[in-house]
Amino acid sequence: MSIVAPASSADVAAVPLASRQDGRYPRPQVVRRDWVDLSGPWSFRHDDEDAGADAGWAAGVPSPRTITVPFPPESAASGIGDPGFHPVVWYSRTIGHDDLVRAGHGADRPRVLLHFGAVDHRARVWIDGRFVGEHEGGHTPFTFDVTALLAETPDGAGHVLVVRAEDDPDDVTQPRGKQDWHEEAHAIWYRRTTGIWQPVWLEAVPTTAIDALRWTPASPASTALSVRFRGRVPAGARLRVALRFDERDEDLGTTEWDATASRPTLEVIVPVARQRNGQAEDELTWSPETPRLVDAVLTLVDGSGAVLDVVASYLGMRSVGVGGGRFLLNRQPYPVRSVLDQAFWPESHLAAPHPLAHRQEVELIKALGFNAARMHQKIEDPRFLYWADRLGLMVWGEAPAAYEFSPTAVRRLTAEWTAAVERDASHPSIVTWVPFNESWGIQHVVSDPAQQAYARALVDLTRALDPSRPVIGNDGWEQQDTDVVTIHDYEGDGAVLADTYRDDAARTRALEGLAPSGHPQFVGGAVDRGQPVMLTEFGGVRYQAAGRRTEGWGYTAAVDGDDWVARITALYDGVRASTFLAGSCWTQLTDTMQETNGLLHADRTPKVPIEQIRRAVTGR
Repeated sequence: MSIVAPASSADVAAVPLASRQDGRYPRPQVVRRDWVDLSGPWSFRHDDEDAGADAGWAAGVPSPRTITVPFPPESAASGIGDPGFHPVVWYSRTIGHDDLVRAGHGADRPRVLLHFGAVDHRARVWIDGRFVGEHEGGHTPFTFDVTALLAETPDGAGHVLVVRAEDDPDDVTQPRGKQDWHEEAHAIWYRRTTGIWQPVWLEAVPTTAIDALRWTPASPASTALSVRFRGRVPAGARLRVALRFDERDEDLGTTEWDATASRPTLEVIVPVARQRNGQAEDELTWSPETPRLVDAVLTLVDGSGAVLDVVASYLGMRSVGVGGGRFLLNRQPYPVRSVLDQAFWPESHLAAPHPLAHRQEVELIKALGFNAARMHQKIEDPRFLYWADRLGLMVWGEAPAAYEFSPTAVRRLTAEWTAAVERDASHPSIVTWVPFNESWGIQHVVSDPAQQAYARALVDLTRALDPSRPVIGNDGWEQQDTDVVTIHDYEGDGAVLADTYRDDAARTRALEGLAPSGHPQFVGGAVDRGQPVMLTEFGGVRYQAAGRRTEGWGYTAAVDGDDWVARITALYDGVRASTFLAGSCWTQLTDTMQETNGLLHADRTPKVPIEQIRRAVTGR
């Protein structure tokens, strides 16, 4: 590998800079100029008797209502607003000629791809009554090549796209996260999200195309790039990667390599002149304080140099790890100050109410004084991760739990988690993976060797899929093999919290016996290996401002705004008094349904002025 030339201006102009998007493109790290969003009004119908398939609904939904995609039918934003049990639902809409034109369909892009961001839980798709394909997994994307089906012109003005979604509310083998299996939301679980809840879009691509890519930061100075192609790559084809640091209007150079390799992987290194003596590498590194992104334009050319495909992407130069009892960012100890984000909106549930809501969420988290967010029991929309990359917010990627241990649950969570890690591994904002939380789905891991084996296996599988990030084995308690020891402690007295986590002697006491929850901190013969220790759930103080008081739930309660801020400050003072805690995570960002322990109301307005919350969180 070598840097062979300045970035080609023609390449850079071919697609918009990926790191300067408006946050609407559904796949922010593989960007083409032309695509068409199929969000908006679709025909919709519940199918409680599961009779639609036999009745021929694959050709079109009869007697439909109208739903606004991508909002789930349980939500008000969808226009349906029915939170009851409806295990099967159907959608349909027309794909017209104008849709194909806006998607970029033409002689240079003859293939048409139909993308789904996420459909919960199982989807089957038809066009004009002809079966396209199916997918299982409610949080992960899937794509179909629908070129042949759209090439034939049916009677009428367009093609009928039909989606059947199945989401059994009683099936706890599905990775469902915080979605309740009771009809009425109870305890700490919330209303369900059924069917389409992330964008559906069309995109035309060349016959031979760049299908997917992955950036794996190796250090603040280099990254590995792997690429997957769609279609047959011709002999002699080359992949050109042009790097640009848009923040300083600086071309970083262009790299080429053989695109016909069975597994094309390239180490991309910043030019030597910039890295001389290692003194300049931090000018490009990504962190919450300096969220610098490097744009990349990937151009696939054939043996004669003719362009086959062009996409834009971006990367963040940074490394994460653990060492010396600390979390490390760019090889330096970095205290993690995180907030638990359920990412649930009252009007739209797991779907964001509009694309810019992702940016607003990141901005609010940072304004409150946090440098990280633990996305709780949800594989978040890539557009949120884009804004976390761009604005500088570390993210903990967490699997949505199934709530049964069985071969079906193991298969489903393993498949969905594998797809999630593969989808999100290129985002510099994601700094750790969390495949389990509080033994959900492995309720007897203390004593069951099979559940212990499953927990260890999923941790090791995560490391195999992505060795560049720490993995937390079972967040909160009952941990075996974990890169960070995590504790959940909802003690309401800041002085008690300070004593519990004050010094090395307190550390030993905290890890030797039972967790504050009453569960063992370690199981399966695991012991403290000197890993970093983080308090990854604490706080949870219930408070609602005047005029908003309803029945709600929290771990402790404040009587008014001043008391609430004083409690937050005291609990954070307890954390700040610790000599060994490497990080913390406050519960939680927003009120969510019956939980009223958020720093913000459910509509994202602060309960007291943001400056007061920030001082409590940061101590300054």
